Order: sequence, then C-alpha cells, then structure tokens
Amino acid sequence: MVVIRLTRAGAKARPFYHIVATDSRSRRDGRYIERLGYYNPVARGAEVPLHIATERLNHWTSVGAQVSPTVQRLVKGAQKSGQAAA
Repeated sequence: MVVIRLTRAGAKARPFYHIVATDSRSRRDGRYIERLGYYNPVARGAEVPLHIATERLNHWTSVGAQVSPTVQRLVKGAQKSGQAAA
C-alpha cells in the first residue's frame, strides 16, 4: 500500500521534513516513490514553512494512497490559511 507521510532530514535540534509518497513497508527515512513537498517547523523570517504539490497529492489519494494523520493535519491547516501551494 502507498502511504503519504513525512521523512525527517535536517540537523540535530533543527528538523526539516519532506512529504513523500512511499510504500508502507519502507523505513521512515528510506526509499520513496515521489517527493510531494516539505515542512519546515522552525522556519523564520522569509522562509516558507510548508510547500505541498497539491496536484500530485490529489493524484496519489485518487489512486488509493493513505495520508498519515500528521500530513492530513498539515494539509488541512494550509488550506484553511490559504497557503495551499502549487
């Protein structure tokens, strides 16, 4: 099954997450099928905290991919605030 979830990157105490479509059996930071965006929880100033390719996200969900609760919360928040990305 394909799942859309976060993979962690960045340094210690400075997290950065990629939003990816991956096989549910792969490790958290392992192989992925496609990168759909990113989430930077410690963004400052002009840095963009969240970017999601909504077209690709909609594609993956239409073919049966499951969205993790965290990614679902991020997408919902982005749509509410009007920062749904390209």
